[in-house]
Amino acid sequence: MIIKSLLDTDLYKFTMMQVVLHRFPAANVEYRFKCRNAGMDLRPYADEIRQEIAALCTLRFTEDELQYLSTLRFFTSDFIDLLGMFYLQERFVDVVATGDDLEIIIRGPWLHTILFEVPVLAIVNEVYFRNLVSNPDIEEGRRRLNAKIDAVKTNANAQGFVLADFGSRRRFSGDWHDQVVAKLKEQLPDNLAGTSNVNLARKYNLRPIGTMAHEYLQGCQALGPRLIESQKFAFDTWAREYRGDLGIALSDVVGFDAFLRDFDLYFSKLFDGARHDSGDPFAWGERMIAHYQSMKIDPRTKNLVFSDGLNMEKALALYQQFKGRINTSFGIGTNLTNDLGYEPLQIVIKMTECNGQPVAKVSDSPGKAMCRDDGFVKYLRKVFKIDGE
Repeated sequence: MIIKSLLDTDLYKFTMMQVVLHRFPAANVEYRFKCRNAGMDLRPYADEIRQEIAALCTLRFTEDELQYLSTLRFFTSDFIDLLGMFYLQERFVDVVATGDDLEIIIRGPWLHTILFEVPVLAIVNEVYFRNLVSNPDIEEGRRRLNAKIDAVKTNANAQGFVLADFGSRRRFSGDWHDQVVAKLKEQLPDNLAGTSNVNLARKYNLRPIGTMAHEYLQGCQALGPRLIESQKFAFDTWAREYRGDLGIALSDVVGFDAFLRDFDLYFSKLFDGARHDSGDPFAWGERMIAHYQSMKIDPRTKNLVFSDGLNMEKALALYQQFKGRINTSFGIGTNLTNDLGYEPLQIVIKMTECNGQPVAKVSDSPGKAMCRDDGFVKYLRKVFKIDGE
């Protein structure tokens, strides 16, 4: 059984789930799986993936797990009570080996499907890699991990450098993920801010890290008053829910230019900072600093979180560029938890519909956009004036 606890997921799934409970309890959604690796055929693993999802759906939150979640001050008692009754339902997931692809489609109430994404992606990864290699080279993984740790330890300019594990979705295996986090805590105690994985945060007494993901802002495209107001609606709803907690806004759902237009003085003061997840991170950081300065906000009071395809070398380079000018932290995923010498899977599960309407992410990086309705994407680009529309 690959997933052994419902806490084995990223914090932002729970934080978004609480917003859905309180603000959008009747919303219905669709998610779809996509593998971005060219020529990758995952169809032979469909039955095994189905079996692991069935096992996932037998899990319940334990009293100890609920007690742990209740210690996180931003979770409300009614949300914890809901989790006490919650379980994932297999009827909401279809795993289909089509003629040329593996399809995973999740449909149902947002409240009851939101926790599928991360464990299902972890399942696909682990099923694939345990079939690919029966005797993985763990020593090579440890050598690579130690080299990353040494890159921080031996860098004279790395004082104040802060990283977090963001590797739940694309990890080689749950066991390797555990080893990575344990090693980081042991070797980089002054640099490791925490982990996005709630189960490992609990196990190793680390800070669980996360706020919102793309699906939250995408859902608001269908749930808000007008499409043009959807991003502002999402940020305002989040602020009303968390009252100052969890104040990192995601910046790339409808392009960075549209984000900066919507992230006005009110939101710039209200939120602690922003997260980068597509496009040139160096240019993004410079524009965020300029954005704060244009509104007479001292950037040194704000935080930038970088989380797009980072390795340690790139994260350290970003840290050097922005050191002393704005606070930074770095969420590193695949390069930490799936770097054993095998090609990692580039897989995602994205929301494609909400309440029967198409929703989309229009990324600042080519190939990251995902929507089944080209007409809606064209309209979205026009509304948010993306790429000159």
